[in-house]
Amino acid sequence: MVLAAGLGKRMRPLTATRPKPLVEVAGRTLLDRAMGTLKAGGVTRFVVNVHYMADRIEAHLAARGMDQEARISDERDLLLETGGGIAKALPLIDADPFLSINADNIWVDGPVGAARLLANRWDPAQMDALLLLVPLARANCHGGPGDFHMDPLGRVSRRRPGRVAPFVYTGLQMLSKSLFDGVAVEPFSMNRLWDKAAADGRLYGVVHQGLWFDVGTAAAVKETEMLLGVL
Repeated sequence: MVLAAGLGKRMRPLTATRPKPLVEVAGRTLLDRAMGTLKAGGVTRFVVNVHYMADRIEAHLAARGMDQEARISDERDLLLETGGGIAKALPLIDADPFLSINADNIWVDGPVGAARLLANRWDPAQMDALLLLVPLARANCHGGPGDFHMDPLGRVSRRRPGRVAPFVYTGLQMLSKSLFDGVAVEPFSMNRLWDKAAADGRLYGVVHQGLWFDVGTAAAVKETEMLLGVL
């Protein structure tokens, strides 16, 4: 599942004429990079949700021949946020568990690729959601105080108010469809379901072994290009 329906407000003015997933970083769109991260892990079928400038994203996929491997989850009438977008797309997703990826981050694989790392760690007996995390100290272009704590078993808990947390969510996760049981298709954030999984002791994390870049603003695009240029 590629989350590509956002308005991209924080990336203006770059998104005044294109949707955020089609913003280029070092000559390659964020959408192509996100799908490339999944393909490197063996993914061959995709669902891409669309809202803002949806026609542009559909045309981009078609022009690159990727429309044959990508189904569209159409949110033109109502933007459903991250959780609602996945909930609507579930009938199009023919895998359980499945991967979900944000289209405004960049992953550079380490010894084990990002998507493969999640697949290798997944344990349906223990978890409903497995988040790919990166240490705050290695969160390139990210200005926040961290998102999560993780215990020695890999269970994840929220950052406490007013504190700093050691791990940042990278925008890539593996999810069980059962996490969405009884969930209405309406606008809501994945935070709601993460909190549910955490309360049940079924929210886990695994640490990304490569590099990660938070490309959520126009300034971050330039900074990421500079950092990628020295690799």
